Amino acid sequence: MFLFINRNKELDMLEQKFKLPEPQFIVIYGRRRTGKTELIKQFCKDKEYIYFLADKRGTVLNVGRFASIATDHFNDAALKIEDFYLLFDYINRRLDNEKKTVIIIDEFSYLVEKDDSIASVFQGIWDEVLAKKNVFLILCGSSISMMELGVLSYKSPLYGRRTGQWKLSPFSFKEMKEFFPDFSLAERVEIYSVLGGIPFYLKRFRKKNIFVNIEENILTKGEPLYEEVEFLLREELREYSSYYSILEAIAAGSTRIIEIADHSRIKAGDLPKYMDTLIKLDIVEKVHPVTEKEKTKKTIYKIKDNFFNFWFKFVYPHKNDIEIGNTQKVIDIIKQELSSYTGHIFEDIVKEFLILMNAGNSLPFNFSKIGTWWSGDREIDVVALSKNEALFVECKWQNRKTGIDVLKNLTENAQFVNWQREKDHFAVFSRSGFTLKAEKFAKEKGILLFTVDEMKAMFG
Repeated sequence: MFLFINRNKELDMLEQKFKLPEPQFIVIYGRRRTGKTELIKQFCKDKEYIYFLADKRGTVLNVGRFASIATDHFNDAALKIEDFYLLFDYINRRLDNEKKTVIIIDEFSYLVEKDDSIASVFQGIWDEVLAKKNVFLILCGSSISMMELGVLSYKSPLYGRRTGQWKLSPFSFKEMKEFFPDFSLAERVEIYSVLGGIPFYLKRFRKKNIFVNIEENILTKGEPLYEEVEFLLREELREYSSYYSILEAIAAGSTRIIEIADHSRIKAGDLPKYMDTLIKLDIVEKVHPVTEKEKTKKTIYKIKDNFFNFWFKFVYPHKNDIEIGNTQKVIDIIKQELSSYTGHIFEDIVKEFLILMNAGNSLPFNFSKIGTWWSGDREIDVVALSKNEALFVECKWQNRKTGIDVLKNLTENAQFVNWQREKDHFAVFSRSGFTLKAEKFAKEKGILLFTVDEMKAMFG
């Protein structure tokens, strides 16, 4: 049974739109496995609705299947219809205009992919058939590129018709806790570092031991997560192999364009178009020092999606071992490196923590920018800035207490940050707490110290 969690903002948006007297045309899209279909089912559970899940077999076969569902809904005899316009003309004549009916076409992107005329057809259906009826039309799709091109873009015939849209995102770290009410915060950090906030992935990790979860669900042939990344890339992207090479390069530590080009064997001049696509898909993100302008040349690329990051770091390089059943070797490698790997994800969790604190006015000042900073071989994990104040943050995910050297290094690096301000603040987050010398130094210098226990108040 699917565990439906949260999505209150999304449901509220749909409910508010449903209450409006005018017909509604809503677009819901987002990457696969984020729970779009379950959101729609939750919304429709107390409403009159017709639900159709499209496939990739082309217009005629999809119309025939949809017609069968529609005639069943109205308790009519089967109709032979091969045209969407005629199908919706039939639906229009059978609708009860006194009661609002929700009509859902799930995976609409499959129709767009197989038939270039679909967007124009549905423009006519909306303008001439549905726009004056008491209907709530939802077009839903998992192919972000197809939905943006075929439905949302300015060039699409459907542009301007929609009355609402929502891109469904993965859960944040705070939200994903509802999947693991009995797990510790540290255990949830490790799970999030491996899976991110995708509901389909999260519900598969039910055991306390992170390595058992990884071995049984990711390193086992036949399990969905073993081939999930390759499946998603093939579904979304035509030049699959090029994107694969780029992600492989970034996971291996190549973060700048010239480095990615050398590793992937793709010309540096051709890379921006690939990177833009991966950024739109929320797989990759472009990062620059928080003190720099958006168009700065001081830019690196990192894999934003935690599961893609984990897969390309630990699964792809060891597929030969996995294929021949030598998963213990891979698990041993993961055991050695997971703490270091999780440390980078922990920085993102700390950013989320600080953003929530900022929203609650719980910090010494309210910041307007947050990110990371580096210059040469100096770097600071998290930097939050206002017009005249700055917060410098170090994040340590390790099995030993954080020492005074980390605090001193943080205050020293802050002096090199080129940002005009009147006051500096410092904070250090540590999984395992702090040494007595570090605590004494922090008290003298006014440095905020946070352990996992302090973070529980925010994250549960």
